[in-house]
Amino acid sequence: MKKQGCEIEAIGINYTIYTQKREIPFNIFSRNQHKKCLSGVQELHEVKELEKGNNPNAIRHVLKGVNCRAKSGEILSIVGPSGAGKSSFLEVLAGKIEPQSGSIYVNQKPVDKARFKKISGYVTQKDTLFPLLTVEETLSFSAKLRLKLPAKELSSRVKCLIQELGLQHVAGSRIGDDRIRGISGGERRRVSIGVELIHDPGVLILDEPTSGLDSTSALQIIDMLKTMAVTRGRTIILSIHQPGFRIMKLFNSILLLANGTILHHGTIEQLSLRLILMGLQLPLHVNILEFSIESIDTIQKHSHTLLPQSTLMIKNSGKFTLQQLFQESKLIDEEPISMSIHNDFPSGFANSRLQEIVILTIRFWKIIYRTKELFGCKTLQMLVSGLVLGSVFYNLEDDLVGAQARVGLFAFILTYLLSSTTEALPIFLQERDILMKETSCGSYRVSSYAIANSLVYLPFLLILALLFSTPLYWMVGLNKQFMAFMHFLLLIWLILYTANSVVVCCSALVPNFIIGNSLVCAMMGSCALFSGYFVSSNEIPNYWIVMHYMSLFKYPFEGFLINEFSGSGKCLQYMFGMCLASGEQVLKEEGYGGEESRRKNLLIMVCFILLYRFISYVILRIRCSQGGFKKILISR
Repeated sequence: MKKQGCEIEAIGINYTIYTQKREIPFNIFSRNQHKKCLSGVQELHEVKELEKGNNPNAIRHVLKGVNCRAKSGEILSIVGPSGAGKSSFLEVLAGKIEPQSGSIYVNQKPVDKARFKKISGYVTQKDTLFPLLTVEETLSFSAKLRLKLPAKELSSRVKCLIQELGLQHVAGSRIGDDRIRGISGGERRRVSIGVELIHDPGVLILDEPTSGLDSTSALQIIDMLKTMAVTRGRTIILSIHQPGFRIMKLFNSILLLANGTILHHGTIEQLSLRLILMGLQLPLHVNILEFSIESIDTIQKHSHTLLPQSTLMIKNSGKFTLQQLFQESKLIDEEPISMSIHNDFPSGFANSRLQEIVILTIRFWKIIYRTKELFGCKTLQMLVSGLVLGSVFYNLEDDLVGAQARVGLFAFILTYLLSSTTEALPIFLQERDILMKETSCGSYRVSSYAIANSLVYLPFLLILALLFSTPLYWMVGLNKQFMAFMHFLLLIWLILYTANSVVVCCSALVPNFIIGNSLVCAMMGSCALFSGYFVSSNEIPNYWIVMHYMSLFKYPFEGFLINEFSGSGKCLQYMFGMCLASGEQVLKEEGYGGEESRRKNLLIMVCFILLYRFISYVILRIRCSQGGFKKILISR
């Protein structure tokens, strides 16, 4: 009977990075901001030139001619000290980074990256999950995005996977994180593994799956992976720093790395024999992998004298030799691998664009609804601020003093609404990390995420606009016409949505919250300065006038003034029964249009929203595309 699965083989993998130049904080044209990958003939030429120069430390050889083979139904463990190149090698295998040279084969055939992502799963060292979703919801959304199956089959697969992962008791519990109480670290790691197992991959690659876990949880994780490898015929490749003795016994083969080079590739028994031939004696109460890592320098000195594994078995005698012969015969007699990577997994997306938008919108709404800081606190904040402002500017008179107070109120509303928007920035930054992870494995299109992100906030921001506008408008005594109130409400809604779009754009660009917060504040401050309220448009220097027309404050501010004073018939100053100054006259003197400018201001505000949303989409496409800017025009 032929064994179903995938055999992964890597030959001559070389990977080099720059170490001299510092990365620019706003660099968005690379998936890995901490690395500067060299690829292509020109970049290889640069490596040679740097090696010839006076600064040999300008580059670093992370991987040097690494070869390995991982078989179906087995666990290949990559071990070595920190900086050995374990994570980089896994990223090369998973197709996350491009090596300078070398080849990767799946079932003796050159790997097709697009299809390989469909048959493989890659679990990073960091658990990138939504903390407010439950375990079952996390796996369900992942299944809906990656599988095209009826609802009953999806539900059945999720339940079976939860049982296989041993998470039945926490299926309804939230994931949680450092701020939100949720499941334990070991359970969270199982969920991360489950997200990559939902599409039943033939290959599973894991970077430090036991990192940060206690010995019992770590053993449970590796034992679960061993069971999956045996029962499902999966090929499992993982990196691990210092495994315990019981964990070590679950590995089928070991790849020992140091400074990017291979010191051993084979079984634990073969490694033990090699150490003996070097004259190294294993101390009591120390497992062989831990001892090997401690003896890296000695092993490297003797690496050129090491003999082939078959020679080692011939020179050895006794029970140990029989074990080696058993391992060797097991490898020789194994049936050829027959799994086809072309038929079982389609190369396209599992869902249409509309289905992806619906699924992502539902997931976004669950997260927003459960985020107390964003939903509960923001809702209360808008209601209270509307009431407070209404009480401060209560029942303004229809005269010049009242008009001046109204203008000040409108300026404050704009400053307040557009400047108090950074509370959503951490959420967008977290979503960006998950987006990059999910789109890298082909779960959905970046455009679907951008559209869903745009749609989900519309009803939420409309609710906030209603809570803020209703008490404020009628308590202050603004234009009594109902259509004027509706126009005021629409302006508030668009202001909130503009601020949201700016934050989304900045979160796509910046690397962290501190820089993002600074960028948003700088943008809003400049928009307020050039709005035309603090400095009249006629007094702004010519070399700054373009900032006046780019200001996010200018057009809603004009909209408020036109809505309040134009067409209302208000007279701001009387003398001897005659109107000396009407609202429309004040608008004309200040250079603002009348009724004809209403639609223009609304249209420009909508254009600003679309512009910032489009910029954020382009930035996210660049971030999520492995080819960077060159692949930005490829439809996804």
